[in-house]
Amino acid sequence: MRIAFEVHPTLDCPPPDQVPLNLQCRDEIVPILRGLQYIYSDDALRKTILNLVGKDVNRTTSKKLGRPGLSYWEITVLAGVRLGCNFDYDKLQDLAEQHRTLRLMMGIGSWQEDQREDNQKRTKFDWRTIRDNLCWLRPETLQKINHAVVAAGHTVAPEAIKQVRGDSFVVETDIHYPTESSLINDGLRKVLKLSAEFAREHGVAGWRQHEQLHKTVRQQVRAIGQAARSKSANKEKRVQKGYRVLLATANDLLVRASLLLVTVRVLTATPTDLLSRTAKEQAIKHYVDLTRQVCETARRRVLAGETIRNAEKIFSIFEPHTELIKRNKEPNPIQFGHNVLVIEDAAGFVCHYEVMGNGVQDVDSVVPAMKELQKRCGGKIERASFDRGFHSPENQEELAKIVAHPCLAAKGEKKGREQQEQGGVIFRESRRRHPGVESAIGALQAGNGMERCRDRSKRGYERYVGLGILGRNLHVLGKLLIAQEDSACQAGKSKRQKVAYSVPPF
Repeated sequence: MRIAFEVHPTLDCPPPDQVPLNLQCRDEIVPILRGLQYIYSDDALRKTILNLVGKDVNRTTSKKLGRPGLSYWEITVLAGVRLGCNFDYDKLQDLAEQHRTLRLMMGIGSWQEDQREDNQKRTKFDWRTIRDNLCWLRPETLQKINHAVVAAGHTVAPEAIKQVRGDSFVVETDIHYPTESSLINDGLRKVLKLSAEFAREHGVAGWRQHEQLHKTVRQQVRAIGQAARSKSANKEKRVQKGYRVLLATANDLLVRASLLLVTVRVLTATPTDLLSRTAKEQAIKHYVDLTRQVCETARRRVLAGETIRNAEKIFSIFEPHTELIKRNKEPNPIQFGHNVLVIEDAAGFVCHYEVMGNGVQDVDSVVPAMKELQKRCGGKIERASFDRGFHSPENQEELAKIVAHPCLAAKGEKKGREQQEQGGVIFRESRRRHPGVESAIGALQAGNGMERCRDRSKRGYERYVGLGILGRNLHVLGKLLIAQEDSACQAGKSKRQKVAYSVPPF
């Protein structure tokens, strides 16, 4: 059973928009909670967001049946705080149980702790419960929620949307540095473990020594690593010999896993079973196919001496969507993840973001993104600035049709100097202000966990990016509101602003 929010909370629990906040505290949770208060106080905005959350949470179930679950408002609060404060699920669980102001924002009062055991379960949180509820949110839904939050922010700062600036950066996936040998090791480890469990469930012999088999694989991978680090004259031959042994072992184990799947289906199959696969069967087949692909890449590159294109490679068995991106920027010239395009307005709201597909370059994404954003904002954008990575003659022309004053830096030192000299006052001002978008990117990486994605799968990656942007937008909205209400309070200031501290007595 689900409800949108608690209409009649206990007497010790005021409505969320009336919960007192400590505005002299500079912690990031304060402006995020203030932004959530603004959403709650606007009936139309609250209804829009909670309806979006409700459609995802009860996409395949009825909200009127089952045990009481987290309300849509509680899920919204936890979603805003998770990456708004860059928390992991354990930290978020602790605060959801112990942080009094956060609990009041979710509609949970202290009196509920004294109720009978049935109701106490709703006041306690498990990290798995929080994770499962947040994982119901789809990336598309989070994008719509972000649009609604930004639109609300533009009612507070209506002039902000007139100027935007954009750039892309890499959000890395949570993987180790990929080599073919380590990826084969990862794949075989999963294949052996799942196959042993699957064989035991169906009484098939032959997998009792799966741990010893994986130990043999690890030894072979270690031998390849030692050969690759060697400085001896026969280094190449040692590496090739190691890969021949590893590939032979991998082929034998993958064939055995495939035969296991066939054997079990023949022994236990009915006409209906032949048309469907269990989750474990699908998982074994998934890891077998990926490991075979890595083995083929290793054979072609190491043994046949071919040059493999990055588009043909797999960089993680567990995150196969990962892309290798050569940024040629220190300290990380090569990164593994995806490019994320962000467009920031003058107030600091991330009014547009998208996870760029594999192989998509900056120059391919700027025009479609600006067309969508200008349409959504009702044609209010007057200035837009991007760096030289987005430049092309076609983009220069198309961007001029979308906004009145485009600022698209030309490639090359000579052309850039000419463009700067020939540009007007507005162009030079936009070019001067454009590097500020790096500050927004730095804040997303350092403050909103977007340096490295901690969630799994491509959908999880996109959801993670959406949660990070939501946390940033709520933070900006809260700071704007606090600064308007009291410009002198600490919560409305940046942590980087200099504050005069008195020296405490010894």
